[in-house]
Amino acid sequence: MAFNLDSAWKVAQTIFAMADVSRRVLRPGDPAHQQPGSDLETAGGGLLGHVEARLTGVVISALKEAFDRDAARLDAERAALDDQRRRAEEALRLELVRQAADRALTRVRAVGVLAVTIWIVSVLFAMRLPEGFAGAGRILLACGWAALLAAMATSFTAHERVSRWVGAAQASRAGAADLPESGPFVAAPWLVLAGLALVGGSFLLAL
Repeated sequence: MAFNLDSAWKVAQTIFAMADVSRRVLRPGDPAHQQPGSDLETAGGGLLGHVEARLTGVVISALKEAFDRDAARLDAERAALDDQRRRAEEALRLELVRQAADRALTRVRAVGVLAVTIWIVSVLFAMRLPEGFAGAGRILLACGWAALLAAMATSFTAHERVSRWVGAAQASRAGAADLPESGPFVAAPWLVLAGLALVGGSFLLAL
């Protein structure tokens, strides 16, 4: 923009300088002290005025064209910057969504793995002490296994919910704060704790 305006201004200065020189050549004296009746001077003055008007119109048109061209270029640059900003914001949103989903999936997997581990260990101990589990101990062990199996199921449900949410968030304007961390997410850890407590109580009764 600075280059175009500077060039237009230099052209305008050159044209005005040429017009001023022409005026001095064609009208060397002060119009107030010239003798009337000179047809040549009258024609020259009329021609000079016409040329000056044409030159002024050309300069104004050139300046207007330069301003319009620079305004269009600035609008295009502003639109490009806005598009880049929107792309950066969208990339940041998707990255935050991915990080939140990864953290949630890691917690869910950890709970599921813990539930499976406790269940396998309890089964191995129950196989080594089959005669110790009777009455209340057997009931507690059954309840503990049920709680652990429920923890596995809720962990799987929470994992599927997070996976579906990530796919939906990529096509919408959902953010990391919209991650659904209720229901199975809350129930799974408590079910693991309950299963561990019940299985541990059953082993205490069996010993």
